[in-house]
Amino acid sequence: MSTHTFIPSTETVFERIGENTMIVNMGPQHPSTHGVLRVILELEGETIIQAKCVIGYLHTGMEKEAESQTYQKCVVMTDRMDYLNANGNNLAHALAVEKLLGIEIPRRGNYLRVILAELSRIASHCVWLGTHALDLGAMTPFFYIMQQRELILDMFEMFSGVRMMPSWIVPGGLRGDMPVEFPTRLRAFLDQFGEELQIVENLLVENPIWKERTMGVGILSARETLELGCSGPIARGSGVAWDLRKSNPYSSYEEFNFMIPVGETGDVYDRFLVRIAEMRESAKIIRQAIDGLPEGPWNAIDRKVVPPSRHELDNSMEAVIHHFKLWTEGFRPPIGEAYAAVEGSKGELGFYIVSDGTNKPYRWHERPSSFMNLKALEVLAVGRLIADLIAIIGSVDIVLGEIDR
Repeated sequence: MSTHTFIPSTETVFERIGENTMIVNMGPQHPSTHGVLRVILELEGETIIQAKCVIGYLHTGMEKEAESQTYQKCVVMTDRMDYLNANGNNLAHALAVEKLLGIEIPRRGNYLRVILAELSRIASHCVWLGTHALDLGAMTPFFYIMQQRELILDMFEMFSGVRMMPSWIVPGGLRGDMPVEFPTRLRAFLDQFGEELQIVENLLVENPIWKERTMGVGILSARETLELGCSGPIARGSGVAWDLRKSNPYSSYEEFNFMIPVGETGDVYDRFLVRIAEMRESAKIIRQAIDGLPEGPWNAIDRKVVPPSRHELDNSMEAVIHHFKLWTEGFRPPIGEAYAAVEGSKGELGFYIVSDGTNKPYRWHERPSSFMNLKALEVLAVGRLIADLIAIIGSVDIVLGEIDR
C-alpha cells in the first residue's frame, strides 16, 4: 500500500509580464473583496500592470444538486445564489420552468412579481451603495441606506415570513397573495424613500473626495463591455442602454413607464450614478404596479402545477390528495429545453433548464451576471493604483454565491 499523501494543487497559472515587479495576493479574506474572491496582482511600484481573479473558494455545487431535486425544491437554491436579489432569482427560475410547461401567469400574479423583484433590486443596490461607500471611507451613507434596506426586508417578512430568502415566487405564480396591510406599508416606504436617498446623494454626488476616488477610475468602454459580455449597471454605466425589462419584457414590464439610466464615461462614478438612478426608477415601477394592481387570481389555473388553495384543502379530500402528490412527486414538464432571463440587480440573470420528462431537471444551469461581470475587473484594474482597486471592485458589485455555484 502506498504511503504517499495526495495534496491537491492550489496554484494558479500566473505569468509575470513585467521585470522587477511584485506579485501580491489580495484576498480571499480581504474585507474589500466582497466575498471570498482572490485577486492576484502584479505591481510595478503601486501601479497594477496585471490582475487575475481566482474563484472557487465558495463552491457549493448548487447546479448539480438541483438535478436531484424536483422543480419546486430547486426554488430554495435560487435564493442562495445571489442572496441579495432572491426574488429576482426566483423569478428567472420560475419563468424558465413555465416556458417548459407552456403556462401563463395571471396579470395580478405578474404585477406582484414585479413589485417583489423591484424591491429586491432596491435592497440589493442599498447593500452595494452602503458597502461601496464604506470601502472608500464614507461611513455615514451606510447607516442611512441600510435603514431603507431594513424596511424592505420587513416587507418581505410580512409577505413570506422570511427576510432575505423568501422563495415566494414559484413556478405557476406565487405561494400566496399579498397581505391585506401590505399596500399601506409599501406606500409609506415609497413616500419617504426618495427623500432618504437624496440625503445619501447629497453626501456623495458632489463630495470632492468621493469624486477624486471615483471619477476617471476603472473606465470600461462600450466596446469592451460588449466584448466581455457584461450587462446591468456596468454596461449601462458605459453608455450601453441594454435592459431586458425593455428589450425583452417579461412579467408585464411592458405595461410600466420607466427610463434606462446610462452613463457616458464608464468609470466608477458613472456606475455609481446609474445605480442611484435605477433605484428611483424601480420606485416608480413599484408605485405604478401597486396603484394599478389588477384583481383576480395570482396563480395559473394549471392544477398539475399549482397546489390547491387552503379553502379547497379544508373542504375536499381530492384536494388533499392532489396537494400530497404534488409536493411528494412534483410535476413533469414535457421533454424539451428552455431559457428565460430577467434583468437582475447586477445584470442579465437567466436559467437554462433541460427536461427529460421526469419530475427533476436533467440540466439546470444559471447564466450568472456576477460571473460574467467579474471578468471586467481584470481589464478595469490595469494601469490603476492598488488603492483604486477597492473602488473598482465595489463598482462591479459581485456576489460570490452566484459566481461559485
